[in-house]
Amino acid sequence: MVHLLVHRKTRLYMAKVVTALSDTKIKSLKAQDKNYSITDGHGLQILVKTNGSKLWEFRYTSPTTPKRRKTSFGTYPQTTLKTARAKRDEYINLVNQGIDPLEDKARNIQEIRIKESSNFKIIADEWLAFESKRTMESTHRRKVATFKNDIYPYFGRKSINDITHQEIIKIVELKTKKGIEASNKLYRQLSTVWKYAITKGLCKYNPFNDFIKDMIIPKAETHHFAKVTDEKILKELVNGIYRYEGHHSSQAMLKFVLHLPLRAKNLVNLKWEYINFDECSLTIPRKHMKTKNINLPDFKMPLTSEVIRILKEQAKYTSHHEFVFMGNNGTPINPNTANMGLKRMGFNGDRSQRLHSFRGTFRSLAETHQKEHNVSFEVKERALDHHNESRVVLSYSHQAEYFEQIKPLMNWWSDYIMSLRVRRRKVK
Repeated sequence: MVHLLVHRKTRLYMAKVVTALSDTKIKSLKAQDKNYSITDGHGLQILVKTNGSKLWEFRYTSPTTPKRRKTSFGTYPQTTLKTARAKRDEYINLVNQGIDPLEDKARNIQEIRIKESSNFKIIADEWLAFESKRTMESTHRRKVATFKNDIYPYFGRKSINDITHQEIIKIVELKTKKGIEASNKLYRQLSTVWKYAITKGLCKYNPFNDFIKDMIIPKAETHHFAKVTDEKILKELVNGIYRYEGHHSSQAMLKFVLHLPLRAKNLVNLKWEYINFDECSLTIPRKHMKTKNINLPDFKMPLTSEVIRILKEQAKYTSHHEFVFMGNNGTPINPNTANMGLKRMGFNGDRSQRLHSFRGTFRSLAETHQKEHNVSFEVKERALDHHNESRVVLSYSHQAEYFEQIKPLMNWWSDYIMSLRVRRRKVK
């Protein structure tokens, strides 16, 4: 090392001489009462601890902050003097390029972690598990089936970061052949998987942000649900349902929806725990309704005497199960079972009626017969769980409990339905 003489106010100082380390020197270093360091030059030093262990340390000035930083290269002799110097030279080279070695190391670790964890199937399975806590069991089963049948055969072994825009477009377009609504659901689900991956730090961007959706999925024509509103046809419908000889759950569900027009999704997934026979009420948790605003109360409806009778009859068959209307395979009844029954009764074409149509029938006739029940517009809307989405309205008026106000409406409706029923005379 070069010796430098520095003159300062008539006193002479000699710059400290740095002597490069050697294996012999390092082995001779003994533990003392306090930790101490011996430098090898250019930021590399060895720290001798009180327990006798020897740790390589490297100090440098970060080119990005700039701050003095310190890192370790491991312990001696596991990390040799030669290896420690090579690592020091590597770090100095990065600093000279304007790269902070520790930041670069963190980036590399993150990239490795992402690569190892970015398998599409692993991410999608995690997302499906997350979704299972937020959706109905039947809905979750359909999602799992969609990924198993329509997505995993194409993306299952790929990294989510390697899937191209065109590959995504192809899989969505294939689903379009099964129906526009099916492809729209697939599109939304795939986009959410990418959002999940981004949130977990496993993906850098969502390719769905770059799509013009209308170029991939054609716009579906709007079809309003056909519904029976003519009293003569409704009378045929009521009597057809009460005389229907299909599956017992299908019979009961069609009678039930005549009197209490739930959405098809809520109807087929109706649970016995939602029924309170003592209070004559039905309460569906808000999270299972179409409008899931947490500021709204659970959906609660009064049960008329006829609805209670229908449920008690159905209890003979399914009260030992979780769901009220059960299919033959131990799961909630498929809505198509009841819809097929309506078809067989002749309610097609201009006379078409499906599970969801009962809501329209109820709403139209409740409007037509306003003078008979004399309930307000808001009460009729609440009976169908329709809500004004204005945040101001939600904040102030939707906290009200409409249960008591709905009772006269549902009693009128149930009585009206029963008035259309023609009972068969018993043959003597």
